[in-house]
This record gives sequence, C-alpha cells and structure tokens, in this order.
Amino acid sequence: MELVITLVVFIISYIFLLWDQINRALVALSGAAILILFNIFSVDEALSTYVDWSTIVLLFSMMVLISITQKTGVFEFISIWMIQKVNGKPVPLFLWIGVMTAIGSALLDNVTTVLLLVPVIINMTKQLNLPAVPYLIMVIILSNVGGTATMIGDPPNIMIGQAVERFTFISFIVHLGPIILIIFTVVMALLLFLFRKQLRPQTAPASMEKIKPTDVLKKSPLLYQSLIILGLTIVGFTFHGYLHIELTTIAFCSALLLLLLSEKDKMTETVFEKMEWTTLFFFIGLFVLVGGLEEVGLIDRMAESFLDITGGEPMTSSMYILWSAGLLSGFLDNIPYVAAMIPVLFEFEQYGVVATDSMWWALALGACLGGNGSLLGASANVVVAGIASTHQIKIRFITFMAYGMLVVLISMILSSIYLYVRYF
Repeated sequence: MELVITLVVFIISYIFLLWDQINRALVALSGAAILILFNIFSVDEALSTYVDWSTIVLLFSMMVLISITQKTGVFEFISIWMIQKVNGKPVPLFLWIGVMTAIGSALLDNVTTVLLLVPVIINMTKQLNLPAVPYLIMVIILSNVGGTATMIGDPPNIMIGQAVERFTFISFIVHLGPIILIIFTVVMALLLFLFRKQLRPQTAPASMEKIKPTDVLKKSPLLYQSLIILGLTIVGFTFHGYLHIELTTIAFCSALLLLLLSEKDKMTETVFEKMEWTTLFFFIGLFVLVGGLEEVGLIDRMAESFLDITGGEPMTSSMYILWSAGLLSGFLDNIPYVAAMIPVLFEFEQYGVVATDSMWWALALGACLGGNGSLLGASANVVVAGIASTHQIKIRFITFMAYGMLVVLISMILSSIYLYVRYF
C-alpha cells in the first residue's frame, strides 16, 4: 500500500510539474507533505535522510556570490566584451557560449558553471534583442554533456569516483573524455540546426559598438572584493580534492565572507530579498519526493532487477545500465539512482560476477547524459530554469523535453557504440 501511495503521489506531482501552471516549489512541497501525512516517513526522516542539504547549501552560497558580484557590473562587462568580439552575430555567440559551458562544467561542476554564465547570457540576449530560451536550453544541455567528462563535473561521477578506489581524476578523462568530445560536437551541430530560425541577426542598439566594456563597471572596493573571492572560490573548486575540503564548505565560507565585507553597503538584506527561494524549496520538495520512492524500495527493486535480466554478462549488463540510467535520469534525480546502483554493482561478487570498468562507465554516462531528458533530470537544469524565471523568462517543461529527449536518445546511441567498440 505504501508503495502504491508513494508512486501515485510522485506521478501526480510530476504531471502538475509538466502542466506548469502551478508554482513548481508548491507542487513539490505539497507532494512531499502528502507522503509525510500518509506516514511514508516522518518529517525528521524526510529532512535528515533524503534532502541533500549539501546541494541546497551549495546552491544558496553560489546564489549569494553571484547576486553580490552582479551588482558590480561584472556580468554586463563580460556581455559587452563578448558581443563586440563576435560583432553581435548570434551563431558565433552560440558556439562560443557552448564551448565555455562544456569546458567550465568539466573543470568546475555544472551547477557552478550555469550560475556563472546564465546572468551573462540574459544580459547579452537583451542587448542584442535575441530570444534567450535557445541559449539557455543549450547551456543546460551542454553543461550536462561537459560535466560528464571529469570526476568533479557532475555529482554521479563524484559518487562513482569515491566508491571505486582504482578510479582517479585522470581515469575519468581517459575513459569518458573521447566520447564526450564526440557527443559535444554532434549535439552542438544538432542544436544549431534546431534553433537556426531563432539565431538570425537582429538589430542591436547602435550604441553597443561605442560602449567601452569598462564603463559599466562600478569601480568600488566591492568590485575587487567580489572578483577576488569569486576567483578564489573557483580555484578552491578546482583543487578541492587536493585540499580535502568539500565544494559546499568552500562555497559557503566564500558567501559568508563576501556578505561580511559588503555589510557596510547594506547588501545582506537586498541579497536575501532577491534570492531564488523558489528554486531552493523546489529542490527540497523534489528530494523528499524521490526519497519516498527510495523509502518504499522502488529504486532498489528497479536497480536489482537487471541482474535477473542480464545474468551478469558484461556487455549486456553495460548496455542495460547505460539505457536504464539514461532514461530514468530524465525523470528522476540521477543521484538516488546512482546511490542505489553502486552497492548493487559491488554485490555482484556474491553471485560470482565482477563489475567491470565498462559497467561503471556506462553508469556514469547514462546518469549524467540522461539528465538532459527533462528539467527535473539534473540540478543544473532546475537552477537555469529558476534564474530565468526571476528575469521573467519561462522555459516550459514540454518545450525543453522535446529538445532534451532527442539529445538523450542520440547521446545514448553514441555511448552504446563507444562502449562496444572500446571494451568489447
């Protein structure tokens, strides 16, 4: 009975999210509240066990950093500089942003990358009279593609890297880098084709060519403080493995330091008033909803069932893991699925089956790339949609899914070919 109730609540909540007529945070929190009312778990269990507070605090911290930095004119400076470099042409701008997104998501994590880029993109599209949605959809998709290439780019990779001791930072680049480069090239070409009508040059303000990028900077102590702290944060993210400090700790300390430095400008109240609370509360509700599926054992059952189907044969198992992770990650958060699959792969040894490297790489590819299936598939997706909504730009669930599922299908086919050719 508990399984039926949890599944029905999840499906109804998901339908309302797709319908997109009620605030998404309200839908997710209402679904979570119903699960608690039906005693699927207690409030304490829901909040302590299933809400990933590390992700929530990371998002909160980066929102604070970006919000304060934005007030110094840095993002407008970057916007004008980039526009002038490409002479305001939409297609070169699209390509340039795509490359930056993929590289940034590989070297940092994809959530941080989109938090840094989205304010810049919204500024640029407004100045060039271009539609922002194609650029934002492209950033979501390529952040998930780029984040798949390294151990720190996407949470599922971090989890796999921590679980399998023989995998190093270089292992991920060597095994996943080649296919991600191919997928990036194919997906970028596909997106350019799909958005070709919306990437036609528009009439940009004539004054744009005369503006000096440095003129929009507000040259105050806060400008230099913001840039230094943001720079140190990115460096900390890059070397957090060597520093043995979590990403969330680095981001939270940086946000608090910048708030303390900007306190004389009365920045704290302003920042908190304009925080994207909807996005944060949506994440909390979503974590509890997916936690309900985990609590009643549904995710574990789905994960364990594949051993009966594949018999532990390496190639069949790898393909099954790839496609099941890819399709499920489009509709569920990929983190709980990967969390359920890691112990299952280790348990194979009890049945005389050793989890091969190809199975682990299949799990990484499926979980990370499958996040493009819908706006709920990955953290970066929800963050971009949340920031866009604060600027009155709406990315509809159905619109994104139409592009995202096509990208997932192509990514899974290319990944299947790669796994077969390289490992079998």
